[in-house]
Amino acid sequence: MDVTIYHNPACGTSRNTLEMIRNAGIEPTVIEYLKTPPSREELTRMIADAGLTVRQAIREKGTPYAELGLDDPALTDDQLLAAMVKDPILINRPFVVTPLGTRLSRPSELVLDILPDTHKGAFTKEDGERVLDTEGKRIV
Repeated sequence: MDVTIYHNPACGTSRNTLEMIRNAGIEPTVIEYLKTPPSREELTRMIADAGLTVRQAIREKGTPYAELGLDDPALTDDQLLAAMVKDPILINRPFVVTPLGTRLSRPSELVLDILPDTHKGAFTKEDGERVLDTEGKRIV
C-alpha cells in the first residue's frame, strides 16, 4: 500500500503515527515537511481530502501563529495558506495520505481509520497508552 506521512521527527504524535503505519506492515514514504514542505496545491488538497478547514489544519502550539496575527478571524483561507507555505512549522502534523483516505492524525490513532487491518500485534504509544491489543485490534 502506498502511504505518505508528512512527518516531524521531533513530534511525539508524528513518531507514534509513523510507528502505527509500520506496525501495519507498511513502510511509508516519509516526508520531513519542515525540510521538504508540500506545495500550496498539495497542502490545499490534503486539507480538503481530510475534510478539514484551513484553520483546523494550522498549528498554533510552538509556532509564530499568534505573533503573525493568524488568530485574526478576518484572515482568508488564502492568507492562512500563504503563511503555512511560507513557514511550514504552521502546518499541523502529521498528515497521512493513503488510498483509503487522508487524515491529520491528531490524535495519532486516527491513522488507523485509513490503514488496512494488517497490524502485526500490540501497539503502545510513547506515553504508555495502549492503542492495539496483542492481536492488532484497536482498543476502544
